[in-house]
Amino acid sequence: MTLTPPPHTAADLIPTLDLAAWDRGGPDERLRIAEAVDAGLRHTGFFLVSGHGIDPAERAAIRAAAREFFVLPDDAKHRYAVRVGDRGWLGPGAEANAYAEGAASPPDMKESLSFAADKPTGDPKVDAEWFLPNTWPGEVPELRPRVEAYLTRMRALSDRLLALLGDVLRGDPGYFARHAAHPTWGFNINWYPPITRVGPPAPGQLRIGAHTDFGTVTVLDREPGSGGLQVFTEETGWSDAPYDPDAFTVNVGDLMARWTDGRWKAGRHRVLAPPAEVPDEELISLVYFYECDPGTDVRGVDSHAYLRGRLDAIRADSAP
Repeated sequence: MTLTPPPHTAADLIPTLDLAAWDRGGPDERLRIAEAVDAGLRHTGFFLVSGHGIDPAERAAIRAAAREFFVLPDDAKHRYAVRVGDRGWLGPGAEANAYAEGAASPPDMKESLSFAADKPTGDPKVDAEWFLPNTWPGEVPELRPRVEAYLTRMRALSDRLLALLGDVLRGDPGYFARHAAHPTWGFNINWYPPITRVGPPAPGQLRIGAHTDFGTVTVLDREPGSGGLQVFTEETGWSDAPYDPDAFTVNVGDLMARWTDGRWKAGRHRVLAPPAEVPDEELISLVYFYECDPGTDVRGVDSHAYLRGRLDAIRADSAP
């Protein structure tokens, strides 16, 4: 009898989904892919996605423009300062993701440019909370067209992923996707500055504290680093997430876990503190949080009442 060896790291449990292979695959190929994705989500809440057709040069161009903003003097950036959940600049000390788990923690060691859904639904109450105009820094005019083009691609990719996940779970591509006709979404450009700029972390301080995301799927384009992304599983504890420069890292959030009655785990993750041994390490992540239509009932929970509560919980001024 051949025994399957136990996993050593989260990477052993996180599959890569080739979207192109899914699209052209016959029943046997699709079944193989579906089983791999289902297993990855049951164990970790994560998978990688390749075959998406999105040019890495687009992501590099956004990073270059965003960095021009992040290295501006603080007084210039403060003109765009907002709280978590709003559109603009989240400066140092604004956010503490570990608060979502009720953990005491120093604020996350990052800055973010935050954007969100901005195409009104026509319902004044809904639009006033979830579909407001975005704020674009005038100092970097090239950022807006690059980000807006990328967001169009992220929306299309996320819809493809929801259709695929509905197929995997229920054999119904519309199972989740029909609830994303006019969804909310958020997009963060996260800047993890080097120690040479911000100094060493406080005790227990991370670039992003341990947490799960809140919505349906998160589509992440990240840079690898010594102070990079880690994933938690019951089998392996904390370990470095797998990295493929051509693939996006995808994890499901709390609402998706609830929607599947807990079959799929919300992917618990963190981003390590900037490493003392690499004092110049500086990383930028592009993080697209996809949700669903406002007011969607997810197993007895109002999706957006839940999302608002979670966003409020991770403000650094809402310490547990």
